[in-house]
Amino acid sequence: MAAVHLRIGDLVWGKLGRYPPWPGKVVSPPKDLKKPRGKKCHFVKFFGTEDHAWIKVEQLKPYHAHKEEMIKINKGKRFQQAVDAVEDFLKKAKGKEQNSDSKGDAKGKKGSNKPLKILEEDDEDLSALKDPSEKAVKDDPHFHHFLLSQSEKPASSMEPISKRLKIIEEVTGSTSIQAADSTAINGSITPTDKRIGFLGLGLMGSGIVSNLLKMGHAVTVWNRTAEKCDLFIQEGAQLGRTPAEVTSMCDITFSCVSDPKAARDLVLGPSGVLQGIRPGKCYVEMSTVDPETINELAQVITSRGGRFLEAPVAGSQQLSNDGMLVILAAGDRTVYEDCSSCFQAMGKTSFFLGEAGNAARMMLILNMVQGSFMATIAEGLTLAQATGQSQQTFLDILCQGQMASTFVDQKCQNILQGNFKPDYYLKHIQKDLRLAISMGDMANHPTPMAAAANEVRTPVTLCSISGSMTNKDFQQVNFKIIKKEYLLQ
Repeated sequence: MAAVHLRIGDLVWGKLGRYPPWPGKVVSPPKDLKKPRGKKCHFVKFFGTEDHAWIKVEQLKPYHAHKEEMIKINKGKRFQQAVDAVEDFLKKAKGKEQNSDSKGDAKGKKGSNKPLKILEEDDEDLSALKDPSEKAVKDDPHFHHFLLSQSEKPASSMEPISKRLKIIEEVTGSTSIQAADSTAINGSITPTDKRIGFLGLGLMGSGIVSNLLKMGHAVTVWNRTAEKCDLFIQEGAQLGRTPAEVTSMCDITFSCVSDPKAARDLVLGPSGVLQGIRPGKCYVEMSTVDPETINELAQVITSRGGRFLEAPVAGSQQLSNDGMLVILAAGDRTVYEDCSSCFQAMGKTSFFLGEAGNAARMMLILNMVQGSFMATIAEGLTLAQATGQSQQTFLDILCQGQMASTFVDQKCQNILQGNFKPDYYLKHIQKDLRLAISMGDMANHPTPMAAAANEVRTPVTLCSISGSMTNKDFQQVNFKIIKKEYLLQ
């Protein structure tokens, strides 16, 4: 993009990392936030997201001059919502101008109008730029999280790897306020020179592999249903005939499958991973399984001289596609560090949690909370309907309170619109709930809420999940089924 002359308050299209140009506004940066050294850039707040970032001038274009061009090349619901937010902002600004002019006319406007104040980048006063619906940047929780990530402190075992690689801020063109936690800043990730293998191309694995390839990694893929590999072969991946062959060909092999049995079979079965393990080979288990399975796999891998890491991921299919997963890792710390560029490509942050098994425990706890939470939210929606209350109003109120989040808004809107496209299969969340309940039993710790959520299932729900029911059929079923169905999400 050609460099342009911009001022505080200008609307722009900004290119952030590997993402398409996005509408934003040039604003004055927080006083505590330093501009990247040696970079000619502006601080931009993006519409429709929580992102703020330093963007190089050559990555910026004026909003109005390039609006039609950008709308033609960019699609998607979130993009359209961002453009709508810009137009709403412009309407409000125009309304304020008209009100100001009418007041001035009524008073006779003695003398000439004062020119609008143009804020410089070191000006602390943001109020001249903001409409009432916008929060001050300094009040943004992401900003405080960013400042925390920049404080000088030794790396702990619970610290995200991207927080410790602070050099990222200085060598990339864009530094996000979500900074150390977001691969949006890593448009120029330097891929590892190690050969990467990936086993399992399901809902999560497909997005992960796609992002590894986009970021320039050399990837060899295998999937039980071989046809799923075709798309990735077209994108530049190599094909492995068996898990053993992939492991023997690659330096680091990742796997992401459905459950403990599938994870064991992949390693221990015929032509399995174990047959391809040699001293120094790395195996990274990304499946959400129980700690006992992780410990068993770690033992057999290391017994052959291999190096083992578990790295289950928190997020949805969409977050996997967007490269915005959260990776929870445990096991061999050197493997974790070797996987740095891979984790940056597939996720917005990664945590190292210590010895093998800890990541599985944390992942099960997180999924237990999410499964129980969604069951409760859906139950609230059905109770609102049963008592004659507006479900949309319930959602609006919910999203204005302390529980407000993009997650809640997105999932509830999907329910209200009758959109039950699976983002996470019911059988998988129930598997995680059962494993979490079992883990609680072993620790002699009760999990009554998870147990209740785990019981939310019926044959009717399973039929609808399998696609054997149409939306019309589904709507004729007792609406309370939604709370069961929505564990999908």
